[in-house]
Amino acid sequence: MTFEKVLAERKDKTIYKDGDSTIKVFSEKYPKSDVLNEALNHARVEETGLCIPSIKAVSIIDGKWAITLDYVEGKTLTTIMAEDPANVDKYLNQFVDLQLEVHSKKAPLLNKLKDKMNRKISSLNDINATTRYELHTRLEGMPKHTKVCHGDFNPSNIIVDKDGKFHILDWSHATQGNASADAARTYMLFSLSHPELADKYMSIFCEKSNTAKQYVQQWLPIVAASQMVKGVESEKEFLMKWIDVVEYE
Repeated sequence: MTFEKVLAERKDKTIYKDGDSTIKVFSEKYPKSDVLNEALNHARVEETGLCIPSIKAVSIIDGKWAITLDYVEGKTLTTIMAEDPANVDKYLNQFVDLQLEVHSKKAPLLNKLKDKMNRKISSLNDINATTRYELHTRLEGMPKHTKVCHGDFNPSNIIVDKDGKFHILDWSHATQGNASADAARTYMLFSLSHPELADKYMSIFCEKSNTAKQYVQQWLPIVAASQMVKGVESEKEFLMKWIDVVEYE
């Protein structure tokens, strides 16, 4: 089957535009359970009333699992910020406002963030058992919340349409849990891709959410460990520095 155009290509999926639809086609080896879990996550978040594309179908196309969503015409917030650097502060404030709107929602049937983090830490072979134990202990000691957490909240996952409305994409990592863990992950993503914006983001988030920076920082070794699972060699040295849990005591 052929589609109108390719929007993006990733390691395990290709995203197409076809008319008024976005079609995410997964590789043949991509686990069925992960596809269905992503679709279920999306549907559960859609029910919160957040501005996200509606899911239309889960199907098999040419022997590959696929998720079909409404297509949203517009630019990513990443592109807009690059085109208009003089107004980066304004866009970061809008970005944080949107993240706080996400955190204001509840979706009781989403997977729990702590459970997901514990599984990821346990699966890490690149760190020793003592460090894994320290990470598990730190995670267990963090307060348990039930806020919707995106899990990959960054400007490339936000589309701004012609009317200036913000649409949030990619809910495959969504969980319910502690908002500061979600913020720590966003801070990490900025640190990896746009380090000049990371501290500014952290300051805005903490001010708007009335959260101490030290509290968000307590999550940094944990989110770094969860990122290590992806096995991106170029990130390893950077993440290992954060996994040194003593640094954030």
